[in-house]
Amino acid sequence: MFRDQPTAFRPCRPALRPSGSGKSSLAARTGLPVLNLDDFYKEGGDPTLPQLPDGGGADWDSPLSWDADAAVAAIEELCRTSGTTVPLYDIATSARVGEEALAIGRAPLFIAEGIFAADIVGRCADLGVLADAICLRGRPSTTFRRRLLRDLREGRKPALYLLRRGLRLMRAERGIVARQTALGAYACGKDVALGRIAAAAAGERIPAAGQKASV
Repeated sequence: MFRDQPTAFRPCRPALRPSGSGKSSLAARTGLPVLNLDDFYKEGGDPTLPQLPDGGGADWDSPLSWDADAAVAAIEELCRTSGTTVPLYDIATSARVGEEALAIGRAPLFIAEGIFAADIVGRCADLGVLADAICLRGRPSTTFRRRLLRDLREGRKPALYLLRRGLRLMRAERGIVARQTALGAYACGKDVALGRIAAAAAGERIPAAGQKASV
């Protein structure tokens, strides 16, 4: 979570967690402005894209497939000026298809949500713009089902690719959550997350990130 004044140490409260965990629906429920960090993916032709070890193409679940520098720059500009220009990314074609202006107005916080948000928690804290970092935690099987249905509905990638990816991520989910917690995220369920966001927006003190909370 981030605030519109960088000196106040309140960012967008990055909403983390494995793909399909419900980050987007949680962000929408807060009523706060949202920065979609997945729009900062690298394009399919980028030579720096990491590759899957089995030769199955680019590893889109690696943080190296994502432009962290551009994401941090956008967050910092939003906190400093209340507006920025962000890319529009089409996952199905692995390409940027345009850009749009994002303004947060007079909102006390904004939410940056995406699967790689944990990787910039430390940088945002150093910049003095981080309010909190939340990692949504739930059952891996539920996350798998939600992610697969969403990706099939949106035609993000071929069905077989989505199924294989989903099974791989389901097996790795506990490790993913542990990694994000180690990077400074607060692991919790949706109700706890909403409470932390409301408290931060009201200027209240909240438990330190990096600790686990009950669901």
